[in-house]
Amino acid sequence: MKSDIQIAQEAVMEPITQVAQRLGLDPDELELYGRYKAKLTSQCLERLKDEPDGKLILVTAINPTPAGEGKTTTTVGLGQAFGRLGKRAVIALREPSLGPCFGIKGGAAGGGYAQVVPMDDLNLHFTGDFHAITSANNLLAALLDNHIHQGNELQIDPRQVVWKRCEDMNDRALRNIVIGMGGKADGVVREDHFVITVASEIMAVLCLASDMEDLKERLSRIVVAYNYQGEPVTASQLKAVGAMAALLKDAMKPNLIQTLEHTPALVHGGPFANIAHGCNSLIATRTAMKLADYCITEAGFGADLGAEKFFDIKCRIGGLKPDAAVLVATIRALKYNGGVAKADLNRENLPALQAGIVNLEKHIENLQKYGVPVVVTLNSFVSDTPAEEAFVREFCQKKGCAFALSQVWEKGGEGGVELAEKLLETLETRESRFRLLYPDELGLKEKIRTVAREIYGAGSVSFSPAAEKQIRRLEELGYRSLPVCMAKNQYSLSDDPAKLGRPSGFELSVREVYVSAGAGFVVALTGTVMTMPGLSRTPAAYQIDVNDEGVITGLF
Repeated sequence: MKSDIQIAQEAVMEPITQVAQRLGLDPDELELYGRYKAKLTSQCLERLKDEPDGKLILVTAINPTPAGEGKTTTTVGLGQAFGRLGKRAVIALREPSLGPCFGIKGGAAGGGYAQVVPMDDLNLHFTGDFHAITSANNLLAALLDNHIHQGNELQIDPRQVVWKRCEDMNDRALRNIVIGMGGKADGVVREDHFVITVASEIMAVLCLASDMEDLKERLSRIVVAYNYQGEPVTASQLKAVGAMAALLKDAMKPNLIQTLEHTPALVHGGPFANIAHGCNSLIATRTAMKLADYCITEAGFGADLGAEKFFDIKCRIGGLKPDAAVLVATIRALKYNGGVAKADLNRENLPALQAGIVNLEKHIENLQKYGVPVVVTLNSFVSDTPAEEAFVREFCQKKGCAFALSQVWEKGGEGGVELAEKLLETLETRESRFRLLYPDELGLKEKIRTVAREIYGAGSVSFSPAAEKQIRRLEELGYRSLPVCMAKNQYSLSDDPAKLGRPSGFELSVREVYVSAGAGFVVALTGTVMTMPGLSRTPAAYQIDVNDEGVITGLF
């Protein structure tokens, strides 16, 4: 059996100009990065604003497990299936972070015969967007510390600096550090911190900005510290906005690549959903809707994180109204939620499936709260039995949502035709009545409680004394109307990753709350979730290599 990277490297790609031509794009509207990657020019994005919108389809999933779910694979395969049915579709995905690529999760190009290519380029440096975001983030950090060193005209309190440095790698040793060590010329000594680039507010700003003017306005609002009077100090006051925007000029433009079957894919931005807002850029999604009759996008991790943030943050800020949602599950993952060990998942086990399907049930109910039609798809494995498939199909029908099998990993677009046809039928027969979970005017604590109760199933929410104080301060500063971005572990509906299935009545613990004023949301850290992950005992980096011909191995 061929590996994902072997399949990708053996693919015969079309020149990206040819892919773009089928979308009605002129060669002058592309900035080429070799033969198979391109950015869309600012002039192209401006021209497309007057085009009508296609349908917006969100692909999400149950909570991730070691058994695998295949959300990106399903998204790519669904786009390829639309092409086989003669439908004009564009996929909108997030860019992979180097942290997972060298850690344990791997890349984000899909899998099997449902991948976006060039896979190795995408999973490594791609077009440099993450480097630009990292540089802009760290430029702001450097200007902040230089301001303090040069006399501190803004009276910044070094004990209340909230802006963190970042890098696109899992490095736990940088979570909590001390900077400015050495002599007087080496800066002011203070505690500092690093986050992974995908958790940087610059990433969120880029992914939620509508154009360069909006980008600069959002950058200007970023709160970097508080002064001795307790007042916020912004990036605008540090005179950092112009230089940061210059670094992000090209990163603002969506990247165009293709799938193994030459379906166009806009891959742009990449915040994680467990520690950030989990969606590709608003610009890329809007552009995909202008370029095609169907935009198929995804949100990170399970629907409790990615879909909730897609709806309550991205759709709220961008004015988007999704037409349908595809919810990905696997029989193996459902049995894992039912208490079966990973080694035993290949055996038929209907009692375990019945016990674990409550996780799928909760995600169906959550999506239905937003008023969007739901199609459940089983990402098929050879170990699945007809009895298990029939059980899930009947369960979904009783829950009022459509159902389809997906075999896109093995068969590419052909394996996604059943899902594509079921989705098209749903779009034609069921109208989306999209609504947000909570209104803007609700207080921050009540917004957090609403997500915890309605989406996670919590019985109550506890706030640390620090979080209580932070919320009061943020509301006094005028941030009450912002949506909340919940930073929570991805493996459970609760803040305890060991609680599988459908936990309920638990207490969700909020330990810290801070504002991402430029992005336009308030972040609530729950449980023990970290904004700078660490590497495992045997990281994926151990398996990655490149030979004398420049062929990379070990990526997945």
